[in-house]
Amino acid sequence: MRISDILRTKGGEVATVPPGATVRELLAVLAARNIGAAVVSADGAAIDGIVSERDVVRHLHERGAGLLDAAVSTIMTVSVRTGAPGDNVDGLRKIMTEHRIRHLPVVEEDRLVGIVSIGDIVKSAIDLLETEREQLVGYIQS
Repeated sequence: MRISDILRTKGGEVATVPPGATVRELLAVLAARNIGAAVVSADGAAIDGIVSERDVVRHLHERGAGLLDAAVSTIMTVSVRTGAPGDNVDGLRKIMTEHRIRHLPVVEEDRLVGIVSIGDIVKSAIDLLETEREQLVGYIQS
């Protein structure tokens, strides 16, 4: 299975926030969309960074409530691992697990085309196992 298979089902919409958005504005986006991370992008296509709920919690502990008015660029992860639509999901699962990454932007020709979460990866594995199980049961019963 490829990342493009997941995006075909899930869609390619990605929540982005500009680097100058405040952490408070970021939290509003995360809450409104019921998501755990947003890509930081000045133009909605290029990736400047990524910021997650985990980033907010860690920095809130260090900096206190004043963090809410700080720019997301001060807490974002700048070195962002990305995937491509043609990447194999099994390889991606290993990378996400080894590096403890929960959200991975998908890029094609230097443009943001989607995002996958570890939940999306796990769901694809479960769906594949279910399909294989159904095929085996069908084979045994015939």
